[in-house]
Amino acid sequence: MADTNKWEYTVFSLGNMWRGPKEDELEATLNELGLEGWEVVGTYTITNSNKITVVAKRSLSAEVRRRHSWPG
Repeated sequence: MADTNKWEYTVFSLGNMWRGPKEDELEATLNELGLEGWEVVGTYTITNSNKITVVAKRSLSAEVRRRHSWPG
């Protein structure tokens, strides 16, 4: 059976050149994402960087599907 779910993704970084994100900043951001329906599917850091990059996905709503031309 083919999976009919369609996803949208967001990618963003926290922290800056001098310091990584504070734990409470990261926690607040992740909680906000969860309330908006996002699920974190990956994180990574770049060597010698204080930033953490977060990749998250959520199901596309019918409204968003109508606004975009998605392949497939």
